Amino acid sequence: MSGQSITDRIAAAQHSMTGSAISKAVCKATTHEVSGPKKKHLDYLIHCTNEMNVNIPQLADTLFERTANSSWVVVFKALITTHHLMMYGNERFIQYLASRNTLFNLNNFLDKGALQGYDMSTFIRRYSRYLNEKAMSYRLVAVDFTKMKRGIDGVMRTMNTEKLIKTLPIIQNQLDALLDFQANPNELTNGVINSAFMLLFKDSIRLFAAYNEGVINLLEKYFDMKKNQCKEALDIYKKFLYRMTKLSEFLKVAEQIGIDQGDIPDLSQAPSSLLEALEQHLASLEGKKTKELNADTRASTLSSAVSSLSSTGMSFSRMDEKEKQQALEEEQARLQALKVTEDQRLKEISMQSPPSASPSSQSIGSANNNHITQTPELFSSTLSANSVPNLNSDLFDLQPAFIPTVQSTPSISTANSAWGGTSHVVLVSLLCSLLSRPEMQWNQPGEKKLTGGQNWQNKTMSTTQWSPAPMAPQPMPVPHVVSRHTNTHVPPQMGQMGGVPVMAPQPMMYNQPVLRPTNPFAPMPGAQMQFM
Repeated sequence: MSGQSITDRIAAAQHSMTGSAISKAVCKATTHEVSGPKKKHLDYLIHCTNEMNVNIPQLADTLFERTANSSWVVVFKALITTHHLMMYGNERFIQYLASRNTLFNLNNFLDKGALQGYDMSTFIRRYSRYLNEKAMSYRLVAVDFTKMKRGIDGVMRTMNTEKLIKTLPIIQNQLDALLDFQANPNELTNGVINSAFMLLFKDSIRLFAAYNEGVINLLEKYFDMKKNQCKEALDIYKKFLYRMTKLSEFLKVAEQIGIDQGDIPDLSQAPSSLLEALEQHLASLEGKKTKELNADTRASTLSSAVSSLSSTGMSFSRMDEKEKQQALEEEQARLQALKVTEDQRLKEISMQSPPSASPSSQSIGSANNNHITQTPELFSSTLSANSVPNLNSDLFDLQPAFIPTVQSTPSISTANSAWGGTSHVVLVSLLCSLLSRPEMQWNQPGEKKLTGGQNWQNKTMSTTQWSPAPMAPQPMPVPHVVSRHTNTHVPPQMGQMGGVPVMAPQPMMYNQPVLRPTNPFAPMPGAQMQFM
């Protein structure tokens, strides 16, 4: 029965198809494999108990369903998983178990079909009784004794007498159910029962630590109690001594199976003289004739007993601190492993995809560069790169250290060409400003004459001089100009276009207030036309 069975694989696949991650994790944790539940599945279920959107009753019912299996391996691992969640899961889980009327009904469980079925079934029945008692204890006192605060200011040390006498028997019943597991070293032969024994070992230390502190509080208040309270307290103390003996036997088994000696606490019993002092005090309260110790002797005996029990409590506290340190180290190691894995993944991603421009940006850049390189060819007949420095200095002044360029945008890019990195937008603006000047003549080669042949002239009256009508300057988009070297924004100013000074359009004046004809080349009334 080594490894997962076909039934386990089919069940896990069914849960994967239905999308139930919790059911799949429970199925994975309670397979037919003869080994303890895997840590990764237990950790996932613990995480689920801390999530508010997880249905705790559904999780518990799924575990209960696994205990209905006929295989001792599945049932045992379902109990171990439940115990693990009660110890390390959210308190909501044990609260739900305590609210149920019945938990595990495995008093008659027996697996006859397996090699170890008879032996393991006995421990399953004992183990289930302890889990039932653990849930019942929480139901009675609304607290888990293995998780309560300990120390001088702990719960059991500060509890009042009446409540203390009612609480200590509950701890006794839970400890009795734990010690009834009674596993010998020869019977701990597989990973399943070893996992259960380790959980019981941890519970026994924490449970007895709370028990020990309750007894210390009980002894300190004993000589101030009433007769009935003293009688109950004496009975509790006698049972405490008996359970301390049984716990020492349980810890010897733990030592024999390989648990480190440093993880096993030392149990120090109170001197026997304390029991005699307690009995004599109760007899005196009942009116029996007995020799009662004086106050000094009684105080010294009580102090010695409390000191012995307190040393046992300190031993339990050291065990808790050691376990917390181990858990912290495991968590740090897990975080370090995750960090190394993340660094490796990022390194692989960076090696597989080196930084480069995206295809869309490359295509846009190439298209803009092609457009810009074609711009000088369009205006090569009128304006060349060599003629730019010969223009008037009031128009613009190109210095080597400051070359106006258009700010880079997704649609406009600068071109490193013979135009000194100036965008075609700036060139177009410059050309328009030049054409607006009256002294600049624009004669495109090969322009067709309007009419009249080669020597045709337009004769007008000498008293009338026509000039073109003034036209309102059309607003043009002003690009933002940024220096290539300083990368500082140069805002456009009035009378400038693209960072280059532009001559304002010259005003056009009429000598006489005459109306502008529709066709400026049509003959004017009273004018004489002569054809040469």
